[in-house]
Amino acid sequence: MGNTDIAVTGIGMLSPAGIGLEENWYRLCQGTSLADHDPLLAGLRTDFSCAVRGLNAASVLGHKMARRLDAFAQFAVVAARQAVADAGLDPTQWQSERVGVVLGVGSNSLHSYEKPFSLLGQGKADSMSPFNIPRSLPNMAAGEIALDLGARGVCFTTSSACASGATALGTAMDLLRSGRCDIVLAGGSESGRSRMTAASFGRMGALSSRTADPEAASRPFDTERDGFVLGEGAAVLVLERAREAHRRRARLHGYLAGYGATADGYHPTAPSPSGEPAEAAIRAALLDAGCGAESVDHINAHGTSTVLNDETEASVLRRVFPAGPPVTANKSVLGHALGASGAIEAAATLLSLEYGKIPPTANLQCQGSGLELDIVTKTPRKRRMRTAVSTSFGFGGHNAVLVLRSSRSD
Repeated sequence: MGNTDIAVTGIGMLSPAGIGLEENWYRLCQGTSLADHDPLLAGLRTDFSCAVRGLNAASVLGHKMARRLDAFAQFAVVAARQAVADAGLDPTQWQSERVGVVLGVGSNSLHSYEKPFSLLGQGKADSMSPFNIPRSLPNMAAGEIALDLGARGVCFTTSSACASGATALGTAMDLLRSGRCDIVLAGGSESGRSRMTAASFGRMGALSSRTADPEAASRPFDTERDGFVLGEGAAVLVLERAREAHRRRARLHGYLAGYGATADGYHPTAPSPSGEPAEAAIRAALLDAGCGAESVDHINAHGTSTVLNDETEASVLRRVFPAGPPVTANKSVLGHALGASGAIEAAATLLSLEYGKIPPTANLQCQGSGLELDIVTKTPRKRRMRTAVSTSFGFGGHNAVLVLRSSRSD
């Protein structure tokens, strides 16, 4: 443990793999894609997604709250409650003004706009819900967590596209290191399953069009990859300064040890071909954690299954990590949860460190030239690990990288 490491004392998570850590870990280790045809997307060029199933929001949150919240905010509140319970914290007892919330949200649930836009087009503006704006604002995930759990410290949303969740975790580290907060609930939440989102990404050529076999669609680093699969979900981590977590004898999932972020400054949607800004973010995160590339035992890659991202990322990982630590790509199983993905993958990486096991990447059949990495496939790989890296890259050229450490030797 370094002097500036931040302890992760609680994790809450829901994704297409399930509700809670146990279900998510089990399905990730199965290594089978959860993509399926989606009734919300019927008739579109890409009519499948990875959806969160089994969440009865009205039962968990109450009918009134469930009606008020959009899906991404529902996910966030559920994950935050799980995380706080996992951390053994009682919100009625904490010093609320010292508890912060930082949530990454890339956009919002565009599905909610479809009905009001239709009413507006029909000249029925007076029939629109007064909740349209507060329901859909990206900041409401963080705001609703603060409202639900009585967190009255720093509270805001980070939006760096698909790097948003990782950006939120890195920002939360800074808040704790600076002393502005004693506890931060941080992560990401998003639901990208809307016809607007699917149609728009489809027109860009970013989504897989493998409609005859959705389960085989998300295939990071495979020569036959043709785009990503829309997903959804949330992960919230309870973060505390390590010395304070130790003082209260908290159970630790591990540590956030380093954070690096850069911008490509190259193109709205394509990564910089050189990969140099992404490489700089990885090296900055390692420097922040006080460790060298040779110390990294595992990499959880951004791995979107798009042609350009995977090619660039593989090249960068080979340059930074010539020893070739084992790599996994959770989006092959869960789909791409956009702004939530960095937080979900950070949570999965911590579980890998905690249990000494790397979940496999689904659908990888052939690694072509330029994609050669030691990618875990088919079955989980057991490995004693101390340090891992999780990478996240987003439209607009946002690069965010986290270094995570195991707590098992403490």
